[in-house]
Amino acid sequence: MPAYRAPKRDIDFVLKELLNSEEHFAGLENAGDMNVELMDAILDSGAKFAEEVVAPLNQVGDEEGCQFDDGKVTTPTGYKEAFHQYAANGWQGLSVPESDGGLGLPGSVGLTLTEMIGSASWAWSMYSGLAGAPISCLVNGGTEEQKQRFLPKLLTGEWAGAMCLTEAHCGSDVGMLRTKAVKNSDGSYTLTGTKIFISGGEQDITDNIVHAILARVEGAPEGNKGISLFIAPKFNVNDDGSLGEFNHITAGNIEKKMGLKGNATCVMNYDGAQAFLLGEENRGLDVMFKLMNTARIGTAVQGLAGAEAAFQGALTYANERLQMRSLTGTKNPDGPADPIIVHPDVRRMLMTQKAFTEGSRALCYWLAQLVDVTKFGSDEAKVKEAEDILGLLTPVAKGFCTETGVEVTNLGMQVFGGHGYIQEHGMEQIVRDTRISTVYEGTTGIQALDLIGRKVMGSGGELLRVFTKKIHKFCAGHVDSENMVPFTEVLSGLNKQWGEITMHVGGKAMEDAEEVGSASVDFLMFSGYVTFAYLWAQMADVAQQKIAEGNDDGFYKAKLATAEFYFKRLLPRAQAHAIGAQAGADTVMQLNADEFAF
Repeated sequence: MPAYRAPKRDIDFVLKELLNSEEHFAGLENAGDMNVELMDAILDSGAKFAEEVVAPLNQVGDEEGCQFDDGKVTTPTGYKEAFHQYAANGWQGLSVPESDGGLGLPGSVGLTLTEMIGSASWAWSMYSGLAGAPISCLVNGGTEEQKQRFLPKLLTGEWAGAMCLTEAHCGSDVGMLRTKAVKNSDGSYTLTGTKIFISGGEQDITDNIVHAILARVEGAPEGNKGISLFIAPKFNVNDDGSLGEFNHITAGNIEKKMGLKGNATCVMNYDGAQAFLLGEENRGLDVMFKLMNTARIGTAVQGLAGAEAAFQGALTYANERLQMRSLTGTKNPDGPADPIIVHPDVRRMLMTQKAFTEGSRALCYWLAQLVDVTKFGSDEAKVKEAEDILGLLTPVAKGFCTETGVEVTNLGMQVFGGHGYIQEHGMEQIVRDTRISTVYEGTTGIQALDLIGRKVMGSGGELLRVFTKKIHKFCAGHVDSENMVPFTEVLSGLNKQWGEITMHVGGKAMEDAEEVGSASVDFLMFSGYVTFAYLWAQMADVAQQKIAEGNDDGFYKAKLATAEFYFKRLLPRAQAHAIGAQAGADTVMQLNADEFAF
């Protein structure tokens, strides 16, 4: 099993040299006493926790899995103890406002913890991550009484949580949900219905589980307009905070999954459970969307986390595994063969892993800083720009970072050759655990429709223009930098092409609405390659400046070499997606449903 080590050097580079966290924190208001020193202390302790406590549970969780017996779930060995150690560190409330009992720190710091702990074991990390769902719902839509009743023990980790959206018949189309809420005379509601795919819906880690549930109040309109959001605990909570009676919330089963076996994915039954409305009736999605946007960035981090774990395992193996001799002469004369890292195709795989992993880190961390600005920024213009860029790039990050993350994990298995297919080496587990990331929080296709339909076409192209102007400004600012021309010329051309593709698809969509759906995934992937190119050009700029100053740290040489690899070997893929996006709806729509098979 690969031994996880937090990539602190690259994390430091992104946070301090690329994104200038010191300046970022200085521009925030009411975000606690956040500074780079405090950030370092949090990340150092988080790295140690990820490496020493969580990572050893990764293979244990996969091998043992969760056990189900008559509605009760038993989690793998060590999960409970690690959860309570995590909570004892105060991380559950890291980004929760101080007024609600949290530390009130910027969410960008918490996202970095999410990456490290998730790379160590995403299955374990989901229990702490999902506790954040009811916390967020309460903070954004709860009354003071509801917050006082539920938040304290959620923040201490005495209780955990679950997010309950999906039903068997409707999947991502939550407007079709059937879970019913009936209002009681005391103002509470009684819930009846069944949810599926509820991660952490039942477990033996905490004394209580607080469910955030979408349901339809009796008599409410059909579709999304009639959806309300509720809080319902597994055990009712007395006025003094102690646990009361069982609340008729039971697990009917746990799913047998491809991966993430250490996390219980439950079928949950609500058989007359007492629940409490968050916000207003029929306005549940207003509160939910505040959570969902953050959750989509969090799922992008799942792609990053899997990629980092796979890259570390592949790199270690490539340096140790002896097989064949280098074509340019023996590199390991004392051994029977050379390490496979000398072979160009192994280098191609490792460089691809490195480029996508570090690009994902830069994008996810940048978006997390933009979320900070929307919450704590005082400059209205900067807040508006942050909101616009987040609107455009959140679906890009979720779709692109998970799709490339799956590619990176498969490359990790490939570097191991036949050994990668064997369970004991851990690489096939990383593939299995990461694969669901392209489905969570809306599939790649759904993210693509959101991007091109709602964000680009729906804004009349304005959200795209905000970002392409930013890219244009960066390129124009480096016209006199000879070393940057190989990056900025290519990036500038792609930036212009992005707008041209948008105009082409938009024009055809005026005649046939299917053009948008046909182009969507290729459009998202093109957008992802261009966005990574913008970030890699910036990283190359930083590295070049350090090298020009005489800094001989090999890290900067590696960063620059990876940027060059990305532009020359990976970015050309964007053109295939450009062609696909403009190929026309008839290429996918001309067959009738009964003509696919005969």
